[in-house]
Amino acid sequence: MNLSGIYVVVMLVISNIFMTLAWYGHLKLKEMSWFSSLPLIGIILFSWGIAFFEYCFQVPANRVGFQGNGGPFSLIQLKVIQEVVSLSVFIIFTTLFFKSEVLKWNHYLAFILLILSVYLVFKK
Repeated sequence: MNLSGIYVVVMLVISNIFMTLAWYGHLKLKEMSWFSSLPLIGIILFSWGIAFFEYCFQVPANRVGFQGNGGPFSLIQLKVIQEVVSLSVFIIFTTLFFKSEVLKWNHYLAFILLILSVYLVFKK
């Protein structure tokens, strides 16, 4: 993978950190009194505010990474990379912030199969 490919993956990781916080962070923030008193529309607007930063990294990553724009990845490769990054970030987030969630053998197997999908999508 060349330098632009690494740059794209780093942007996807940052994007997915924001995405995970926007989609699931409110489930942990509800433990804080100021946040738990927000109505649903307030939580949605809060999450949209975080998701803005997701798009600030996701859109450029796809634009720079896409072969049609001179990048190193096909559209399918970009999507599969994004999915593996997304699940990796999610697993780390869940492990750190939601101690009640337990990863089981089938979760690990599913993750291994996703990594295998990355291998297959890059195979010529």
